[in-house]
Amino acid sequence: MTAPAGILPDVDLEALAGSGAITAAAPLEAGQIQPASVDLRLARRAWRLRASFLPGPERAVAERLDGDLVMHELDLDGGAVLETGCVYLAELQESLALPADVAGAMNPKSSTGRLDVFTRVIADRAGAFDQVPAGYRGPLYVEICPRTFSVLARPGDRLVQARLRRGPHAATRTLTLSVDLAGRGDAPIGYRAKRHSPLVDLAQPGGHAAPAFWEPVRAPGGRIVLDPGEFYILASREAVEIPVGEAAEMAPIAPEIGEFRAHYAGFFDPGFGVDAAGGAGSRAVLEVRGRDVPFILEHGQPVARLVYEQMAGAVATPYGASGSNYQAQGLKLSKHFAGAA
Repeated sequence: MTAPAGILPDVDLEALAGSGAITAAAPLEAGQIQPASVDLRLARRAWRLRASFLPGPERAVAERLDGDLVMHELDLDGGAVLETGCVYLAELQESLALPADVAGAMNPKSSTGRLDVFTRVIADRAGAFDQVPAGYRGPLYVEICPRTFSVLARPGDRLVQARLRRGPHAATRTLTLSVDLAGRGDAPIGYRAKRHSPLVDLAQPGGHAAPAFWEPVRAPGGRIVLDPGEFYILASREAVEIPVGEAAEMAPIAPEIGEFRAHYAGFFDPGFGVDAAGGAGSRAVLEVRGRDVPFILEHGQPVARLVYEQMAGAVATPYGASGSNYQAQGLKLSKHFAGAA
């Protein structure tokens, strides 16, 4: 009997871990397997690179880590500072030995995107980022480029996540998301990242005073100007709900606009925004970066779309059922920050 196609749920991910299809240098931790994804952890070794790269179809990543590309090696034990504007590559603790009918896709975790840390997973013989083909066997690495805040990283930090899929990608429906710039009294409609802020310790949720990193943004008349190169946290006007039988991914709605990017971290798990899981009214948080010229963004302007996909089976623990930083969220900064900006 053919196994059902779709995104693999937590129970299947647990089974793959038990069978050796997902292995790790250290045992998987509680909470590492999510409803439709598995968090990937930094290992000990990292490298500062001159530039990003892909290994290509004939080479392993390790074969490219020579003097022509690597500036120096870092040991993350005890913590290492990853500086803004620099490109790093880090080993991940997890490796894959996937079944012949299962492929993988990777994405930054929500907190990573909200920190403006650009990440992409690279596999051996890869011709594209954030993808592994069906049946892939080998290690995983993550490219890390902090854009606004320098970060302190250690082994075990979870910056990215993997979603495994049986069969081809098959969208069931889409939902267009627009930006909420209407405002509620004097409450901010978003936040703009401050340059030259203190270091963010990835292992310290709630350990950073938001006003040192963010300034509130208000939108008189329901519009703001996105400045080139600046990073903003905004929220969708629409409430988002991901039924327990589906998962979703955020995608650009109109790349040809070209003047802003409206999401880094794109995975939405089954149960997000579902009333029964405590998520009624959840908004999508938009990580927005201005590009080449100042750009006017107006209330209700479409900025992204959610692409829904069928799960391959029932989820044992929907999103939010065992606690979550972002269930029932409105406008919300990364879990690393505390206090109103």
